[in-house]
Amino acid sequence: MISFILAGGFATRLWPITEKRAKPLLPLAGIPLISHLTEKIPNNIPIVVSTNAAFGNDFIEWKNTQDRSNISIVVEETINDDQKLGALGAVAQWIENENIYEDVLLLTGDNYCGFSIEKFISSARPSISLLAAHDIGNLGLAKLFGTVLLNEDGKQIKGFEEKPKNPKTTLVSTGCSILSAEILPILKEYAKQHPDNIGGIFEELIQRNINIDCFQFEDPWFDIGSFNAYIEATKILVGNHTLKDSEEQIQNCTLNGANVIGAGSRVINSTLNNVVLFNNCIVDDCILENCIIDNECALKGIDLTGKMLRERTTLKM
Repeated sequence: MISFILAGGFATRLWPITEKRAKPLLPLAGIPLISHLTEKIPNNIPIVVSTNAAFGNDFIEWKNTQDRSNISIVVEETINDDQKLGALGAVAQWIENENIYEDVLLLTGDNYCGFSIEKFISSARPSISLLAAHDIGNLGLAKLFGTVLLNEDGKQIKGFEEKPKNPKTTLVSTGCSILSAEILPILKEYAKQHPDNIGGIFEELIQRNINIDCFQFEDPWFDIGSFNAYIEATKILVGNHTLKDSEEQIQNCTLNGANVIGAGSRVINSTLNNVVLFNNCIVDDCILENCIIDNECALKGIDLTGKMLRERTTLKM
């Protein structure tokens, strides 16, 4: 088995903090989002990360900080969203170029999966693809994802709908699957006409009467696709605590909710409530609530709620 992580999106809904940074490299609860995935992948499984030319060097730098030698970076020669191969197209191109003839653990790099990936892998049956699914309990939210319909046994998938207008279920795909080696030729064929439809491959397999098993889990799962999702994920993972490197970073402050204080940042005479502060920031005499502040920002005497600030922003009253 080999693992392939899709990390080539441009994440425009999270600008400005993703204007110069790939979404999987955003810090979540103190470490890059993609690291939450790679740390769960068994060490004997090689990891390939697929990204674009705009962020290729950033992923190479990230790889060099990881404590495993079997990570490789594949760079798609695109620098904007209009030039992308598409998610499924990127998978198909890699399979073709590298002559992949083994099972593929496919992951999307902007998802946090709280379940054990080792347990997920061990539950797969030989020659049968496996999809991880989570019940989000809300039909309105289910419209944003691929929805999964199960047979009566609750183990095999009988239907898959990518972002349905009227979802029949709240069980959704979570960007984690095992594609058996046997279906890779079908994936390459399907991707030629549908390079952007990563979930469509499961619809295609079902239409061809090819079995797909379902792995359901109740552990936390987040698709970090928006500002609100980022804040909510931080709240759940951090809890009512503040993550920081040292006590010296915080002086005479009131801290509520889930806060993350990045390396080299200082907070003085301020009130923070659910704030993600990136590296080397200075916050003095401020009230911040539900905010994400990028690297090297300087704030003094500011009251902000529900804001994202781009790198090196300076705001002073």
